[in-house]
Amino acid sequence: MATIRPFKGIRPIEELASKIAALPYDVMNSEEAREMVEGNPYSFLHIDRAEIDLDPSIDVHDKKVYEKARENLDRMIEEKQFIQDEKPCLYIYRQIMNGRAQTGLVFCASIDDYINNAIKKHEFTRADKEQDRINHVNYCDANTGPIFLTYREDEVTSEVIKQWSKEGTKRKPVYDFVSEDGIGHQVWVIDNELIVKEIVALFGEIENLYIADGHHRSASAVKVGLMRREENPNYTGDEEFNYFLAVAFPDNDLMVMDYNRVVKDLNGLTEEEFLNKVSEKFIITEKDEQVKPSDKHTFGMYLENKWYLLEAKEGSYNAEDPIDSLDVAILQNNVLTPILGIEDVRTSDRIDFIGGIRGIKELERRVHKDMKIAFSMYATEVSDIMNVADTNQVMPPKSTWFEPKLRSGLFVHKLK
Repeated sequence: MATIRPFKGIRPIEELASKIAALPYDVMNSEEAREMVEGNPYSFLHIDRAEIDLDPSIDVHDKKVYEKARENLDRMIEEKQFIQDEKPCLYIYRQIMNGRAQTGLVFCASIDDYINNAIKKHEFTRADKEQDRINHVNYCDANTGPIFLTYREDEVTSEVIKQWSKEGTKRKPVYDFVSEDGIGHQVWVIDNELIVKEIVALFGEIENLYIADGHHRSASAVKVGLMRREENPNYTGDEEFNYFLAVAFPDNDLMVMDYNRVVKDLNGLTEEEFLNKVSEKFIITEKDEQVKPSDKHTFGMYLENKWYLLEAKEGSYNAEDPIDSLDVAILQNNVLTPILGIEDVRTSDRIDFIGGIRGIKELERRVHKDMKIAFSMYATEVSDIMNVADTNQVMPPKSTWFEPKLRSGLFVHKLK
């Protein structure tokens, strides 16, 4: 059962919310982050990517970066650019993209739920990325970025949450703005103790929460909590370090976009040889237009200025296996590895990945610029992620691309 808890959120004053809210730290590099904050001293990237306030030559993992992050956060709190709610609250965070809304509940999740697998995972994490966020959380003494969770929608729970933020009520959002990428952001504070208790109890009936995005942040937050437990052997379990910041959206609200592939070469094959090999496992149909797959087990392929539709043949995958039946696995197991010779997509320099938010034209552009072939994918579904997590397996690399991205800086959870 899911354990959630209200907290005294540290959040921006209303007039600065749109300036403080920033994309998560891991969707850009340092150079991009420096460009994004030009003219905006309030951006949360000054905390999440504090190296942007130091000399560009500095190692992003230098101790000075984490000290600067803490300094910036403490300063913004002292200067009252952030405020803290006086009592523990829950929060509603709604995002609107192209007229489509997703409504999540902001709370603190239990590190014990993570350890006991009540919060399920579907990705491996890397030690170096974990250590970076461990240092960041530890120095800031705070969870600065929310973990993106999902759950199988429960109508009663969703109705209670949505009633609080329903149009026409006297409860107005504390934040209501559109970010530079056109995404709308609205936040409500649930400060009614009876409603808070009701929602906490309703989530207690939900069997599992699932990490949609933020595996490194969640693993790091949990490890910091465990470190604090070692430092405080008489801990009671009620301390803030036993919990981490999260936003949970019902699965039916979420949109997973396609995560497409481009490859530099045909592994020494001619175009004819390559197509012959692909035809052993796929039905190939040449098309006069761009191919954006509309069904599972179908793929678009762009090669030599031509688009093709690939349809996986029977026997090219195991329909009963939650991993083998994923489109990313079908492409990997039948094309990328055996034909193109790409064994590990995480480490190969011959392959790149393009989020569906960039559009099909970006695949053509990359092939014309520096790649040889592109594959457009059918988007992985949230149910696929849950099915894999339920079997305690992991998704193949680069399987999911969630949009819109959660903004950091709207909520901060202090560990003391």
